[in-house]
Amino acid sequence: MTRWGLRLRLTVLYGGLFVLAGAVVLGVTYLLVRQSLESITEPDRGASEIAELRAAAAGEDETMTMPDGSEVSVGDVVAQVEAEQQALQDAALTSLLTWGGLALLGVGVVAGAAGWLVAGRALRPLHVITQTARRIARAGGGGRGLHERIALTGPDDDVKRLADTFDQMLEQLDRSFDGQRRFVANASHELRTPLALNRALVEVAMTRPDAPADTRRLGESLLAVNQRHEQLIDGLLTLADSENALAERSPVDLAAVAAHVAEQAATSAAAAGVTIRPAGLRPAPASGDPVLLERMVQNLVENAVRHNRQGGWLAVSTATADGSALLTVENTGGPVPPYEVESLFQPFRRLGDQRAAPERGFGLGLSIVRAVARAHGGDASAHARPGGGLVVTVLLPLRRADPAGGEPTASARLTPPASDPPPQSAGDGRRSRRRR
Repeated sequence: MTRWGLRLRLTVLYGGLFVLAGAVVLGVTYLLVRQSLESITEPDRGASEIAELRAAAAGEDETMTMPDGSEVSVGDVVAQVEAEQQALQDAALTSLLTWGGLALLGVGVVAGAAGWLVAGRALRPLHVITQTARRIARAGGGGRGLHERIALTGPDDDVKRLADTFDQMLEQLDRSFDGQRRFVANASHELRTPLALNRALVEVAMTRPDAPADTRRLGESLLAVNQRHEQLIDGLLTLADSENALAERSPVDLAAVAAHVAEQAATSAAAAGVTIRPAGLRPAPASGDPVLLERMVQNLVENAVRHNRQGGWLAVSTATADGSALLTVENTGGPVPPYEVESLFQPFRRLGDQRAAPERGFGLGLSIVRAVARAHGGDASAHARPGGGLVVTVLLPLRRADPAGGEPTASARLTPPASDPPPQSAGDGRRSRRRR
């Protein structure tokens, strides 16, 4: 069933009311004209007067002489006059209905067109509100886009008050999200200091020449726990940064980033018994924060290695499709229920059998991936592979070709030499950049 829009419904309402009012006016006019004609003609009184006048003039009561010399009955003349009067009255009323109906139809069409224009003008502020709300919805989660305001101008009517109320709601939501992001960032920064101090104290105790073996083993365990906490804080900081609007954008080719991250992850993948399969890395030019985009790809590749199986594989591919830069990371692994795939993009959400496994991560990987993608105007989605594992797809707005040069390219070889140095995490690069 087709739903009529509000503008069309208002137009039909305006036009229908006008036609109904016009029909009532035409009916009343018809009755008044008919009554007026009947009062003017008075056929009974006119017939008797005509009969008397004709009888007196001819000297007869029943017949009268016509101008051509023929004699006719006065009754026939009266009947003929009455018939002509009735025909004239019917013709006048019929003409009134016919032309009045045509005029009403024509003016009704004009009224409908005018109603369409008036309804459109009246609904224009609502369209502004709808477009603003749609832009905020397209900006993604994390409070992005809440800085926009309708700022409707015009008379202080119901629509203006609605727009002002909507702006006040956006202002409160913007402050709430901004305060939440600042709290996460400040708390994460404050937690770095005691963790760094703990690490330094443990390392000093472990490196003492007279430190016993039990102390060294305890120190190693404490350092592992400390490192895990640092990784959690680094993930929270990255998540908070990725939910902020991008202040600057730089040209980035996802193919080059994917090739670089895959080369860095080759050593850890080989240690986990996972093979990085060569895949097609076609140019996928985008624009944004290179550090965040590298962290996004790194999280995908690290998850594909961590949540895999011995002898499994992962594949990274990039391409362009439908005006978007496309990044796909596919890996083998354990079966993933389709109804749990979407929940994996929420912070601290993991599969049921991985919640008690510290080595499986904190559940921030895919949430950071989606936050970074949406901060760049794109999105991330996933679906479970029939044989186990996931296929994660990231779509980013495609950067147009630079007129001064061609698009960047990337190597399609994903398996680097085994002597590559250990990878530096994107979070370390972000921390160093933040200190500067």
